[in-house]
Amino acid sequence: MLKVSGLNFYYGESHILRDVDLTVPRGEMVCLIGRNGVGKTTLLKNIVGLLKPRQGSIQFDGHPILNLSPDRRARHGIAYVPQGREIIPRLTVKENLLLGLEANPNKPKKRDTAIPDDIFELFPVLETMLTRMGGDLSGGQQQQLAIARALMGQPQLLVLDEPTEGIQPSIILDIEAAVKKIIRTTGVSVLLVEQHLHFVRQADRYYAMQKGGIVASGPTHELSNEVIQQFLAV
Repeated sequence: MLKVSGLNFYYGESHILRDVDLTVPRGEMVCLIGRNGVGKTTLLKNIVGLLKPRQGSIQFDGHPILNLSPDRRARHGIAYVPQGREIIPRLTVKENLLLGLEANPNKPKKRDTAIPDDIFELFPVLETMLTRMGGDLSGGQQQQLAIARALMGQPQLLVLDEPTEGIQPSIILDIEAAVKKIIRTTGVSVLLVEQHLHFVRQADRYYAMQKGGIVASGPTHELSNEVIQQFLAV
Protein backbone atom coordinates (compact mmCIF):
# COMPACT_ATOMS: atom_id res chain seq x y z
CA MET A 1 0.00 0.00 0.00
CA LEU A 2 2.61 2.56 1.15
CA LYS A 3 6.33 2.22 0.50
CA VAL A 4 8.88 4.81 1.65
CA SER A 5 12.43 4.29 0.35
CA GLY A 6 15.67 6.10 1.15
CA LEU A 7 13.93 9.24 2.39
CA ASN A 8 16.16 12.15 3.39
CA PHE A 9 14.75 15.45 4.58
CA TYR A 10 16.51 18.64 5.69
CA TYR A 11 15.41 21.79 7.48
CA GLY A 12 17.94 24.16 5.96
CA GLU A 13 21.15 22.20 6.37
CA SER A 14 19.92 20.25 9.39
CA HIS A 15 19.57 16.60 8.38
CA ILE A 16 16.25 15.51 9.96
CA LEU A 17 15.30 12.26 8.20
CA ARG A 18 18.11 9.87 7.31
CA ASP A 19 17.59 7.14 4.69
CA VAL A 20 14.17 6.16 6.02
CA ASP A 21 12.63 2.95 4.67
CA LEU A 22 9.10 2.03 5.77
CA THR A 23 6.27 -0.10 4.40
CA VAL A 24 2.60 -0.20 5.35
CA PRO A 25 0.87 -3.29 3.89
CA ARG A 26 -2.76 -3.17 2.84
CA GLY A 27 -5.19 -3.75 5.71
CA GLU A 28 -2.57 -3.57 8.46
CA MET A 29 -1.72 -1.18 11.28
CA VAL A 30 1.89 -0.05 11.49
CA CYS A 31 3.09 1.92 14.50
CA LEU A 32 6.00 4.36 14.43
CA ILE A 33 7.58 4.78 17.86
CA GLY A 34 10.37 6.93 19.22
CA ARG A 35 11.01 9.66 21.72
CA ASN A 36 10.09 13.27 21.06
CA GLY A 37 12.13 15.09 18.45
CA VAL A 38 13.40 12.09 16.48
CA GLY A 39 11.51 12.96 13.27
CA LYS A 40 8.25 11.01 13.49
CA THR A 41 5.92 13.90 12.67
CA THR A 42 8.32 15.14 9.99
CA LEU A 43 8.11 11.72 8.33
CA LEU A 44 4.31 11.80 8.37
CA LYS A 45 4.29 15.28 6.84
CA ASN A 46 6.55 14.05 4.04
CA ILE A 47 4.15 11.17 3.39
CA VAL A 48 1.05 13.38 3.19
CA GLY A 49 2.80 16.08 1.14
CA LEU A 50 3.14 18.93 3.64
CA LEU A 51 6.93 18.64 3.36
CA LYS A 52 9.09 17.52 0.44
CA PRO A 53 12.21 15.39 0.89
CA ARG A 54 15.54 16.14 -0.70
CA GLN A 55 16.09 12.49 -1.62
CA GLY A 56 14.14 9.26 -1.72
CA SER A 57 10.81 8.01 -3.01
CA ILE A 58 7.28 7.44 -1.76
CA GLN A 59 4.93 5.05 -3.52
CA PHE A 60 1.25 4.66 -2.73
CA ASP A 61 -0.72 1.78 -4.19
CA GLY A 62 2.17 1.17 -6.58
CA HIS A 63 2.37 4.74 -7.89
CA PRO A 64 4.94 7.47 -7.09
CA ILE A 65 3.35 10.40 -5.26
CA LEU A 66 6.23 12.77 -4.46
CA ASN A 67 5.08 15.24 -7.10
CA LEU A 68 1.48 15.26 -5.88
CA SER A 69 0.18 18.10 -3.73
CA PRO A 70 -1.38 17.30 -0.32
CA ASP A 71 -4.94 17.67 -1.66
CA ARG A 72 -4.23 15.30 -4.54
CA ARG A 73 -2.71 12.76 -2.16
CA ALA A 74 -5.86 13.06 -0.06
CA ARG A 75 -8.03 12.37 -3.12
CA HIS A 76 -5.84 9.39 -3.95
CA GLY A 77 -6.75 7.94 -0.56
CA ILE A 78 -4.34 9.24 2.11
CA ALA A 79 -6.13 10.75 5.12
CA TYR A 80 -4.14 12.61 7.79
CA VAL A 81 -5.18 13.34 11.36
CA PRO A 82 -2.44 15.62 12.72
CA GLN A 83 -1.25 15.97 16.27
CA GLY A 84 -3.60 18.47 17.90
CA ARG A 85 -6.54 17.27 15.76
CA GLU A 86 -7.15 20.65 13.99
CA ILE A 87 -10.91 20.45 13.94
CA ILE A 88 -12.54 23.82 13.16
CA PRO A 89 -13.89 25.15 16.46
CA ARG A 90 -16.51 27.55 15.05
CA LEU A 91 -18.13 24.93 12.82
CA THR A 92 -20.59 22.38 14.13
CA VAL A 93 -19.75 18.71 14.42
CA LYS A 94 -21.80 18.02 11.29
CA GLU A 95 -20.10 20.80 9.34
CA ASN A 96 -16.69 19.48 10.37
CA LEU A 97 -17.67 16.02 9.19
CA LEU A 98 -18.94 17.27 5.84
CA LEU A 99 -15.60 18.99 5.21
CA GLY A 100 -14.12 15.50 5.01
CA LEU A 101 -16.07 14.94 1.80
CA GLU A 102 -13.63 17.24 -0.02
CA ALA A 103 -11.17 14.34 -0.16
CA ASN A 104 -13.79 11.86 -1.34
CA PRO A 105 -13.56 11.23 -5.10
CA ASN A 106 -17.20 10.06 -5.00
CA LYS A 107 -18.51 12.97 -2.94
CA PRO A 108 -22.20 13.82 -3.45
CA LYS A 109 -23.07 17.05 -5.22
CA LYS A 110 -25.31 18.20 -2.38
CA ARG A 111 -23.33 19.43 0.61
CA ASP A 112 -26.28 18.98 3.02
CA THR A 113 -26.01 15.22 2.93
CA ALA A 114 -26.52 12.60 5.61
CA ILE A 115 -23.56 11.29 7.57
CA PRO A 116 -23.08 7.54 6.90
CA ASP A 117 -24.34 5.29 9.68
CA ASP A 118 -20.99 3.55 9.98
CA ILE A 119 -19.44 6.80 11.26
CA PHE A 120 -21.85 6.78 14.19
CA GLU A 121 -21.33 3.06 14.73
CA LEU A 122 -17.64 3.83 15.25
CA PHE A 123 -18.20 7.02 17.27
CA PRO A 124 -21.73 7.00 18.78
CA VAL A 125 -21.13 10.17 20.79
CA LEU A 126 -20.91 12.27 17.61
CA GLU A 127 -24.48 11.47 16.62
CA THR A 128 -25.73 13.23 19.74
CA MET A 129 -23.58 16.30 19.11
CA LEU A 130 -24.14 17.16 15.45
CA THR A 131 -25.27 20.71 16.17
CA ARG A 132 -22.64 21.42 18.83
CA MET A 133 -19.65 23.60 17.94
CA GLY A 134 -16.42 21.68 17.47
CA GLY A 135 -14.65 23.94 19.94
CA ASP A 136 -17.11 22.95 22.69
CA LEU A 137 -16.12 19.27 22.57
CA SER A 138 -13.71 17.64 24.99
CA GLY A 139 -10.28 16.60 23.76
CA GLY A 140 -11.36 12.99 23.38
CA GLN A 141 -14.51 13.97 21.49
CA GLN A 142 -12.50 16.23 19.20
CA GLN A 143 -10.13 13.36 18.44
CA GLN A 144 -13.05 11.11 17.54
CA LEU A 145 -14.42 13.90 15.34
CA ALA A 146 -11.05 14.33 13.61
CA ILE A 147 -10.81 10.62 12.80
CA ALA A 148 -14.44 10.50 11.66
CA ARG A 149 -13.88 13.54 9.41
CA ALA A 150 -10.89 11.77 7.83
CA LEU A 151 -13.01 8.67 7.19
CA MET A 152 -15.60 10.75 5.32
CA GLY A 153 -13.10 10.87 2.47
CA GLN A 154 -13.16 7.04 2.18
CA PRO A 155 -9.36 6.75 2.46
CA GLN A 156 -7.22 3.72 1.79
CA LEU A 157 -4.56 4.84 4.30
CA LEU A 158 -5.28 6.57 7.60
CA VAL A 159 -2.30 8.45 9.06
CA LEU A 160 -2.66 9.25 12.78
CA ASP A 161 -0.20 11.41 14.71
CA GLU A 162 -0.44 10.62 18.45
CA PRO A 163 -4.24 10.26 18.58
CA THR A 164 -4.26 9.50 22.33
CA GLU A 165 -2.22 12.51 23.45
CA GLY A 166 -3.91 14.31 26.35
CA ILE A 167 -6.97 12.04 26.31
CA GLN A 168 -8.48 10.25 29.29
CA PRO A 169 -7.88 6.46 29.46
CA SER A 170 -11.49 5.40 28.81
CA ILE A 171 -11.60 7.39 25.56
CA ILE A 172 -8.23 5.96 24.53
CA LEU A 173 -9.77 2.49 24.66
CA ASP A 174 -12.72 3.70 22.55
CA ILE A 175 -10.36 5.11 19.93
CA GLU A 176 -8.28 1.92 19.90
CA ALA A 177 -11.41 -0.17 19.36
CA ALA A 178 -12.64 2.14 16.60
CA VAL A 179 -9.32 2.01 14.71
CA LYS A 180 -9.22 -1.79 14.93
CA LYS A 181 -12.80 -1.98 13.67
CA ILE A 182 -12.00 0.38 10.79
CA ILE A 183 -9.21 -1.94 9.65
CA ARG A 184 -11.30 -5.08 10.13
CA THR A 185 -14.42 -3.84 8.33
CA THR A 186 -13.00 -1.64 5.57
CA GLY A 187 -9.50 -2.96 4.86
CA VAL A 188 -8.06 0.53 5.42
CA SER A 189 -4.38 0.60 6.33
CA VAL A 190 -3.23 2.65 9.33
CA LEU A 191 0.10 4.35 9.98
CA LEU A 192 0.19 5.44 13.59
CA VAL A 193 2.60 7.52 15.67
CA GLU A 194 1.91 6.64 19.28
CA GLN A 195 3.45 6.61 22.75
CA HIS A 196 0.66 4.74 24.59
CA LEU A 197 1.99 1.20 24.97
CA HIS A 198 -1.37 -0.57 24.92
CA PHE A 199 -2.24 1.11 21.61
CA VAL A 200 1.21 0.35 20.18
CA ARG A 201 0.65 -3.34 20.84
CA GLN A 202 -2.56 -3.30 18.77
CA ALA A 203 -0.47 -2.73 15.63
CA ASP A 204 0.72 -5.52 13.34
CA ARG A 205 4.23 -4.10 12.97
CA TYR A 206 6.37 -1.38 14.50
CA TYR A 207 9.22 0.84 13.37
CA ALA A 208 11.41 2.58 15.94
CA MET A 209 13.07 5.91 15.10
CA GLN A 210 16.15 7.49 16.60
CA LYS A 211 18.00 10.58 15.34
CA GLY A 212 15.96 10.65 12.14
CA GLY A 213 16.51 7.05 11.10
CA ILE A 214 14.79 3.71 11.49
CA VAL A 215 16.83 1.68 13.98
CA ALA A 216 14.52 -1.25 14.75
CA SER A 217 11.43 -2.88 13.26
CA GLY A 218 9.40 -6.05 13.35
CA PRO A 219 6.10 -7.62 14.36
CA THR A 220 4.70 -6.02 17.50
CA HIS A 221 4.37 -9.40 19.21
CA GLU A 222 8.19 -9.43 19.17
CA LEU A 223 8.42 -5.95 20.70
CA SER A 224 10.73 -6.49 23.66
CA ASN A 225 10.80 -4.60 26.95
CA GLU A 226 14.30 -3.44 26.03
CA VAL A 227 13.04 -1.78 22.84
CA ILE A 228 10.08 -0.30 24.71
CA GLN A 229 12.32 1.27 27.35
CA GLN A 230 14.69 2.61 24.71
CA PHE A 231 12.19 4.12 22.28
CA LEU A 232 8.95 4.85 24.12
CA ALA A 233 8.77 7.93 26.30
CA VAL A 234 6.66 6.37 29.04
